[in-house]
Amino acid sequence: MSRLARASALACAAVCATVALVACSVDVGGVLGVGVGAGRTLRVGVKMDQPGLGLRAADGSLHGFDIDVARYVAAELGVDASGLSFVEARPSDREDMLQRGEVDLVVATYSITPARSERVDFAGPYFVAGQSLLVRLKNSDITGPESLDHRDWRLCAVRGTTGAARIKDDFAGQVSLREYASYQECVRALRLGEVDAVTSDDVILAGYAAQQPEELEVAGRPFSVERYGIGLRKGDPRRAKVNAALRRMIDDGSWQASAREHLGRSGYHIPPPPTVEG
Repeated sequence: MSRLARASALACAAVCATVALVACSVDVGGVLGVGVGAGRTLRVGVKMDQPGLGLRAADGSLHGFDIDVARYVAAELGVDASGLSFVEARPSDREDMLQRGEVDLVVATYSITPARSERVDFAGPYFVAGQSLLVRLKNSDITGPESLDHRDWRLCAVRGTTGAARIKDDFAGQVSLREYASYQECVRALRLGEVDAVTSDDVILAGYAAQQPEELEVAGRPFSVERYGIGLRKGDPRRAKVNAALRRMIDDGSWQASAREHLGRSGYHIPPPPTVEG
């Protein structure tokens, strides 16, 4: 082979290697929104302890409204069931999981807040709830947030939630706040009489009340507005596609059908679907 031919061959090989490297980078990182959305894989952080929203059954399968939202969005991104995987996302870990690349999306009753928006991007909102209180039926003294300043109630909230932050800001002088890592721990403490109430979003608490209707109930009206969004890493270009998927889910009736199936069972009053922004 001549020097000219050899040089041409080396140049061609370098170009091909560069093209392959760029293609690989796009595929792994989903830079153009085609890597993850090309029928390959999508990792979604979800709750696994919330009845009606994201709950793991005895056989390991996951069910709930948030799970349906995640599956619908994944399908709209071109990811089939075999490429979709779920990862448990505890409230205090969600931003870190996105920033570290452990998950691609978070669909986990994830309220959109200014503080969180500084670290991650949100698509949505896809649901609007409100903070409330879960109490034992025999406790008629707690009827809503206005009851909290009457005595030193023991109130349980999940660490890293907007509910815990709001109680600290608005009721810190009136209640004794106990923060646990999961909702199930809070509900267990309530049933055992170790706390007087659990605070979280009304749609979450309604699911637990429905599991123990002879022991627990949701007290009073909601005292906040919680707009649930889908979390993405900062600058992720798939945000527009996720928003489009949420709009389509609402427009084709899938949103309403899932809400009735998973949330209506508890007697929860299902709000109308929100307007997806962005």
